[in-house]
Amino acid sequence: MQAHSLSRRRMLGLSLLTIGWPFGKTVTPTQPTPDLGSRQSVSFVTSWYAQAEHGGFYQAQATGIYAQQGLDVTIQMGGTGVNILQLLAGHGVDFAMGSSLDALNALAAGIPLVTVAAFFQKDPQCLLVHPDAGIQTLADLQGHPIYVSPGANLSFWPFLQSRYGFSDDQKRPYAGSLAPFLLDHSAAQQGYITAETFRFHQQTGFDPGVIWLADYGYNPYVTTIETHRDLIQQDPDKVRRFVQASIQGWQSYLQDPAPAHRLIKQANPQMNDELLAYGYAQLVERQITGADPGQMGQMTHQRWQNLYETMVEVGMFSPGLSYREAYTLDFLPAT
Repeated sequence: MQAHSLSRRRMLGLSLLTIGWPFGKTVTPTQPTPDLGSRQSVSFVTSWYAQAEHGGFYQAQATGIYAQQGLDVTIQMGGTGVNILQLLAGHGVDFAMGSSLDALNALAAGIPLVTVAAFFQKDPQCLLVHPDAGIQTLADLQGHPIYVSPGANLSFWPFLQSRYGFSDDQKRPYAGSLAPFLLDHSAAQQGYITAETFRFHQQTGFDPGVIWLADYGYNPYVTTIETHRDLIQQDPDKVRRFVQASIQGWQSYLQDPAPAHRLIKQANPQMNDELLAYGYAQLVERQITGADPGQMGQMTHQRWQNLYETMVEVGMFSPGLSYREAYTLDFLPAT
């Protein structure tokens, strides 16, 4: 198993729809912080093992930003066997990392979860192809085998079927290993532009061809903060302070990732400096968190409406879903 396989993390069930129960490893701040007795306890579960794509949260922990907001935050890693939906819906944690599609899927299932901030303005989801395959666009992939995990059926696969004519007989099972894809130069492989591209180069010595789905209109908010509707009603100040501190953490991370990377390696010993540096560089160069750090964490009604209407068109959701119940802008800074 590759601890940094982000696509496996998202697509083996989506970050709010995974299966299992065990708790992941937690981390504590490395900088001096105010007395624990004066801080409010907060629990936050990430969507996968600690990595650069979670950097802003670890930065807020490592530099004491959470503590400055009066919060004693425990960051619990997600990963294989961690049921994030069950943890959050059952009030086992206060907050969870997710995506806007996670929130809509939860809403459709009658689970009262709410998105309160979004840190990835561009979804890193991509399809990798071999550089010698002559495949450059989604249209070129029609009829080719594509390695995807079961969770793709709850995210990008209906979009590809409806918009680009892909068919289920193109699907091949993906369970986290690149090995089958590496042997088939006619195939494509789902991945994250911040991670699987690195793994491909490590194993082949070549850079893969990359088809970034955000360039084709598939672009949900990713690396969101989800919480339970009960917490919003009972302790909105706790939600506000966690959101604000996380925003500051991401802004700080983009300026100097070193504190977060030290804490990430402490939480996830399988992580290494090379992959952390690569993931961070991709986040910055591709402006995955947005072009303006001053807009960190922001969401808009229009973007949510566009996503919902797109996914209704491709058959993922019914037109009667009250999609605005899946999120709130109330805890974001005024822009």
